[in-house]
Amino acid sequence: MPERIETMTIDKLNQCIDLYISVFNSEPWNETWSYEIAKERLTDLINTPKFLGFSLYNGDKLIGFIAGNTKKSYHGLTYYLAELCVNNEIQGKGYGTKLLKYLETELKKRDTKSLYLLTSKEGLAETFYKKNDYLISNNRIVLKKDL
Repeated sequence: MPERIETMTIDKLNQCIDLYISVFNSEPWNETWSYEIAKERLTDLINTPKFLGFSLYNGDKLIGFIAGNTKKSYHGLTYYLAELCVNNEIQGKGYGTKLLKYLETELKKRDTKSLYLLTSKEGLAETFYKKNDYLISNNRIVLKKDL
């Protein structure tokens, strides 16, 4: 079946929640997302001002999604990528890259100047983004404080 990319909407959020749990509760992440927590996270994201996300389907089956939001800065719009999720069974086959490139094209149409994201160091996600021409920022650091 042909694949298609659609704008991510709240009426199809349950499919995204199920996929999110399936992906991130599995290898290599091994996280422990419950339905309620995943629903809250993705509902909050989709309701964020200037949200932009896309869902990738093969026929009627959701196989991936990408989502985040745009913020204004002194040099123009910056997009903050919050989630990229592709079905475990088809990872490594170019679907994540397809979503990322689609998002980049849409952001350029909207005159967005940059894209930022956070990911784990030295893992599959870092390798994926580097393969797609993303660089580690030399002028930004991530700081954390456990409370």
